[in-house]
Amino acid sequence: MPTSRLPPASAVGVRYDGFLQRALRRFFERAIFESEPVDSEAAEGRLTIEPGTDPSVMSALWYGRRYRLRVPEGRPFTDNERRTARAIGAVLSARVEAILNPGGMIEQGDLFRGAIEDCYIGAFFDPTHYELPVPAPMVDRVVEVIDVLRMAALSTYENRPISTGVLLLGTDYDPVSPPEVAATGPYYSQALTSIKSFFRLADGQHTVFLTGRDGRLLSIVDVDRWATQVAQGATLAVPCGADYRAHARATLLGGHVAVVLSPQREIKVFAGGEQVFAFRNAHWHLLDLSAKYQLWERAVGDRALARRLFQTALDLSDARDGALFVVLRRPLESLGTLVTPSDRLDMEPVPASGNDSGLERRHLFHLFAGRTATDLDESVLASLATLDGAVVCDPHGQLLAVGAILRHPVPASADARVETEGARTTAALAASQAGPVLKVSEDGMITFFDQGRVWDI
Repeated sequence: MPTSRLPPASAVGVRYDGFLQRALRRFFERAIFESEPVDSEAAEGRLTIEPGTDPSVMSALWYGRRYRLRVPEGRPFTDNERRTARAIGAVLSARVEAILNPGGMIEQGDLFRGAIEDCYIGAFFDPTHYELPVPAPMVDRVVEVIDVLRMAALSTYENRPISTGVLLLGTDYDPVSPPEVAATGPYYSQALTSIKSFFRLADGQHTVFLTGRDGRLLSIVDVDRWATQVAQGATLAVPCGADYRAHARATLLGGHVAVVLSPQREIKVFAGGEQVFAFRNAHWHLLDLSAKYQLWERAVGDRALARRLFQTALDLSDARDGALFVVLRRPLESLGTLVTPSDRLDMEPVPASGNDSGLERRHLFHLFAGRTATDLDESVLASLATLDGAVVCDPHGQLLAVGAILRHPVPASADARVETEGARTTAALAASQAGPVLKVSEDGMITFFDQGRVWDI
């Protein structure tokens, strides 16, 4: 059998080069990816994220190649994106170091625990596990929790999907309980899943397991009550889905991290008062909600309206309900082009006959004429949004149409992606020429359009 002529280190580097490229392409889909060979000893060993003066460019140097990611100058890389890149580099470098050192695979076996993408998430929150030289063997508790939830996502309990969750404290003890209550319980790990009733103890939405910084179980708590006591009245800067608002509040202070498996088998990770990552459709996604919400709020202009529509979109995403929200910048110019007269709330409907036999849905929808999206109860707005068609409003939130089937002639140059995504995407793209649009897909994806696609969550 022929043997490789490459030195061992280079051979391992080539192998892990594939992991690096996949990770960069996966987490930075919005970036243009470039690669070029370099002749430098600095390219050997630890993966280096090179500093630069251009915030819209990020470079990585490793094993004879430089990888460059470029994004539009108007949307430079965010802090979370750069932190994710460093986490990827830390994991890959640590694994290569362990492989190249004698006995490393045995002594540092925990570095190879679970899916490598899970380790990127763990390193994002605590890179000390992956520092070089590789530290004494230790378990990455975020990875451990994700591993348990992955297994739970593949299982059912009494023919129902399992939902559960864990709050990993940034401290050694529960700040809500007396300090003298020590962590004497077992570690949160796969071993606990052998207990039949284990997952029933914490449903993830109302109750969660509480672990200390070392991963030992401390308690099972009502997450809303716990968050209220710990958050000390602090409010969320970024909207969060109603079912998981308490989880976000629980992580506002103290460096705590919440990891939840939803009934839709999606793993959600919360930190710093917002959802940071989501595992769905077989991949991890960096949500970067703070940066994306700022873009949406800036496009809408009205802070209250932007928050209400964004919040409702998150709630519908969790429920896996599709929806379309359109904010027209100049409704006098564009409303007549996008919405038929029969769907417009500013047009008087044809009076129904005396015996109500001529009633149509437009007579019902006129209950909302003159109302604003921010005045409606959240549940009412969500119900309107789930109707076939779009919710259309002006820049101040006044409802112009609900359940409206938008006019959207498909241009001859429409790309294949638009054609395969269906009528809702086509309508969103057409409407985005007149103002910002939020589209919620039934698979949970939220997309922001403004004269084209801006971002996905």
